[in-house]
Amino acid sequence: MEILSSLFSFILHIDTHLGEIIIQYGTISYLILFLIVFAETGFVFTPFLPGDSLLFAAGAFAALGSFNIFAVLLILWTAAFLGDTANYWIGHFFGQKIIDNPKIPFINKDHIGKAEEFYKKHGGKAIFLSRFVPIVRTFAPFVAGIGKMHYGDFIKYNLSGGFVWVFGFTLLGFFFGNIPVVKDNFSLVVLAIIGLSIAPIIYELVKSKTNPHS
Repeated sequence: MEILSSLFSFILHIDTHLGEIIIQYGTISYLILFLIVFAETGFVFTPFLPGDSLLFAAGAFAALGSFNIFAVLLILWTAAFLGDTANYWIGHFFGQKIIDNPKIPFINKDHIGKAEEFYKKHGGKAIFLSRFVPIVRTFAPFVAGIGKMHYGDFIKYNLSGGFVWVFGFTLLGFFFGNIPVVKDNFSLVVLAIIGLSIAPIIYELVKSKTNPHS
């Protein structure tokens, strides 16, 4: 419970924690950003890591001069691309074995199921669209790898989806993150970002409950 509480605090107060990381680690903070985004998109057992809110906060700190905005955009886009790529190949070569192995308890089969439904519904576009849906974002490339999606198509959606996701949220933070009302209520903004991000999941859950045969 203490770990979950610390994680929730990190996500909710990401501006404070990211500021502390920048002060303590300096330029190594770029690497830390890279690793968080890579892990959030690249490993099926780390969907809980911050994604949208981290990009927004990184953009806000770039506006303050703590980061170079061009370096941040390039590093985070690269991390997002490589993360999805790694996840695809893990799914391609080991996906079914991982799902079927009872000794790997951290793989949530419900999350896998949701990603599979999302993939079936949207086809290859799921890789692009999933960038904007937490949890599904982590599992979609894994499922695409299991389903042996053509790698050329995957690369196309991976690059474009990562570009729009990273540039969109990071530049939002860059241009609006330091507006006084946003800066003074950053935790509420993070909650709003999380709420908007998970809205599609909630909609689909409500829809499946009200129309179980649709």
